[in-house]
Amino acid sequence: MRRWWVVAVLVALALTAAACTAREDAGMTTPATDLLTAAEAGDAEAVTAALRAGADVESRDSLGRTALLLAATHDHVSVAEVLVAEGASADALDDRHDTPWLVTGVTGSVAMLEALLPAQPDLTIRNRYGGVSIIPASERGHVDYVRRVVRTGIDVDHVNDLGWTALLEAVLLGDGGSRHQEIVRILLEAGADRSLADRDGVTALEHARTKGHTEIARILEG
Repeated sequence: MRRWWVVAVLVALALTAAACTAREDAGMTTPATDLLTAAEAGDAEAVTAALRAGADVESRDSLGRTALLLAATHDHVSVAEVLVAEGASADALDDRHDTPWLVTGVTGSVAMLEALLPAQPDLTIRNRYGGVSIIPASERGHVDYVRRVVRTGIDVDHVNDLGWTALLEAVLLGDGGSRHQEIVRILLEAGADRSLADRDGVTALEHARTKGHTEIARILEG
């Protein structure tokens, strides 16, 4: 009887696999693909429906992106809230070494940051450049994001693989305008070490002077 039971299980598994292949060949979707499609489109109701239909909340697409990462990338906050409530991880790495949390530093979305905080994101996970989320946010001039993220306990003096901190990137890759000036102020008020130099021993102040960012230089001198 045991042998027949094993054979029956194997046959059932084979039939299930064949059915899934047939569905894919016919262009039909699965709960997992429905979930990912809905998350990318920002359809919270369809996301909920896909989860109820059995989709794994950590399902991934061909690039290793989860539904939460797709929602974060496109700033679909309502979708992110649904996924976080269902236990989605803010730390799931994709093939480019991005996570939902890391993406917020690129987009600068404070609303998405707030949506992900209940998932208790790991603030130390590094992107493909070895940086944490405050670094790209400082480079891109996301003032409101930087103002909020410094209150999460993130390391404002984290050094990425290029040897740059958020302060250095704000100076080196910023335009010297009002947004980057404000970011420099926020970082300093949050305790950023203005004396930290790059790999060549050049500080943010020295870079500001060289680039002609006189207002940022004045802030750093203060």
